[in-house]
Amino acid sequence: MANVEFDNVTKVFDGSSNTIVAVEELDLKIRDGEFVVFVGPSGCGKSTTLRMTAGLETITDGELRIDGRRVNDVSPKDRDIAMVFQSYALYPHKTVRGNMGYGLNLSTDLTDAEVNSRVEEAAEMMGIDDLLDKKPASLSGGQQQRVATGRAIVREPEVFLFDEPLSNLDAKLRKHMRTELSRIHSELDITTIYVTHDQEEAMTMSDRIVILNDGRLQQVGKPKEVYYQPANRFVADFIGSPSMNFVEVELAGNTLTNGESFNVDVDDEFVETLRSVSDDTRFTFGVRPENVRVGDDVDDARAVRTTVDVVEVIGSDNFLYLDMDGREFRVRCPSYIEPEEGDVIAITFDEEAIHLFDENSGEALVHGTVSHESGEMPNPAKGEQERAVGN
Repeated sequence: MANVEFDNVTKVFDGSSNTIVAVEELDLKIRDGEFVVFVGPSGCGKSTTLRMTAGLETITDGELRIDGRRVNDVSPKDRDIAMVFQSYALYPHKTVRGNMGYGLNLSTDLTDAEVNSRVEEAAEMMGIDDLLDKKPASLSGGQQQRVATGRAIVREPEVFLFDEPLSNLDAKLRKHMRTELSRIHSELDITTIYVTHDQEEAMTMSDRIVILNDGRLQQVGKPKEVYYQPANRFVADFIGSPSMNFVEVELAGNTLTNGESFNVDVDDEFVETLRSVSDDTRFTFGVRPENVRVGDDVDDARAVRTTVDVVEVIGSDNFLYLDMDGREFRVRCPSYIEPEEGDVIAITFDEEAIHLFDENSGEALVHGTVSHESGEMPNPAKGEQERAVGN
């Protein structure tokens, strides 16, 4: 096992017509035995970062260290890493046994018996011990994914790298394999870097999440931290489904207002907390869909009346898409709340659920009644949390 350190790592692709900065000054330390998930929109730099770690992309600037050793110029085979690709990259003419043992035969001096022992042990762990003599063409997508993961396990590397390994699977199998990979990590305790575009994978599998956008690090933290204390508006918008609601507001006395139908009263403590971090009067208001209450008995001081545009029934919950002065506003509510399209309803939210962001920079200023600088976890997720400082 090993820690992985990115010290101001930058990757620039020089094209004939333009220059693309894929990763810019990434500072991050991944601890020994940690499961870290890189997530972000397409083109954010997450796969490029993984490929630099593997040695498949050169580093333009900065330093990458694995277990304290600088590996910028170390070849992939000498980095003691194992990588699982999105496409699985199995040899079609080899059996499962041959695929899983091929890397060991090339890179180690283990005997055939030792290689076979490792392969069978990994196959049993992955639940594919009955498939060892089959070829990839006869396997399902989930079985091929298990073979690719087993091939990495037999290497007994210092670091596992996963590049969107579940994206080719159907939804049910993807959820099952998430559980399997988490179980394997718990058993092996090997440092793991996992890249995905799926925020649900990131939230359910990781010890910490690394969120990138346009090649720059946005936030590093435990899943609950990035959800309840997003560092900026981008993180708040990206993490969560449906995503957080945003309204441009002005603070007038003790009221957050958009000058139209959105007028939300806040108490003196909330205003004092806000004033301790900003002298501005204009902000971006944010609230998550599940923190919005619906009904005629809501608190009048914070009640907002909106029109129901779309109702999505998903089983245990309903998603309401509301029209608020021409803007979409999303609510996640219990299934027994099912208004008709076109209904005018009242919504409100607790003060502890309100987020405020700087209107220009997007930086988070207030989470509920607690400043994001305090290091405390606000409601509804009180508990231990870790500031997103990248180490």
